[in-house]
Amino acid sequence: MYGNNLDLTCTGPTSFAPIIETAIGIADSTGGQYHVLLIIADGQVTRSVDTQSGQLSPQERDTIDAIVKASHFPLSIVLVGVGDGPWDMMHKFDDNIPARSFDNFQFVNFTEIMSKSIAADRKEAEFALSALMEIPTQYKATLDLQLLGRRQGIPPRVPLPPPTRTPYSRSTSFDQQSGVYSRSSSFGQQTSGFQQSDSFKQRQHGATRRPDSYSSESSQPAASRIPDTYASESSESTLSCAICMDKSKDLAFGCGHQTCYDCGKNLVRCPMCQQHITTRIRLY
Repeated sequence: MYGNNLDLTCTGPTSFAPIIETAIGIADSTGGQYHVLLIIADGQVTRSVDTQSGQLSPQERDTIDAIVKASHFPLSIVLVGVGDGPWDMMHKFDDNIPARSFDNFQFVNFTEIMSKSIAADRKEAEFALSALMEIPTQYKATLDLQLLGRRQGIPPRVPLPPPTRTPYSRSTSFDQQSGVYSRSSSFGQQTSGFQQSDSFKQRQHGATRRPDSYSSESSQPAASRIPDTYASESSESTLSCAICMDKSKDLAFGCGHQTCYDCGKNLVRCPMCQQHITTRIRLY
């Protein structure tokens, strides 16, 4: 795996809109089944240096519009950030995107969690909790909004195939006798590192990048749309302890289920899945 990755070249700019729109098409093509899109990224959406304060870059705008559009479908989005970041814009995406039918986006800083000075199993439990803790609430929101089991009939987005050849390749080898690494580089004769197959061209001809048949409300810019909301009582009920039905959930177990601290501090097994409790994490 490492040897294969030596020939990869990371490029930009970065936008999550294409993969989100592809996931929207998948969720809709299955007849409105609930899906979770997991994005593992080593960098946030591109923001060019000439983008003024208070404005969005084209990549940021496309990504925000795609997240807002996804909130009209039974789809949750979990973005896991690996590497040093920065991740400030992803935190803003998590908290401040307007005009969504429900909160469908969750950002998790994997590197920050794994760099903590705690036991490995506790790191794993905290990462799983951070990534999945909002899924039950989001799934219930799709039920309240009647998004499940309903196909809206948008044309699916055809994902681009991977490049078949790069114009610049680099390889690394190791001489066991001399103990020296050597690296060679070569330029290919092709001017483009991307080739399209005939079948892909046919599929691409019949597909559109941004379907016109999507409702006029969701095709407007995100900042100009009025957010749809679901009953606040439903959200509050999912945040209450399932045992006492009174206090808020502030204690999570290694299995991912949650209760209030008073009800869960002395439990031996999870009351929801009956797994033996080995890890408890306080939520604040």
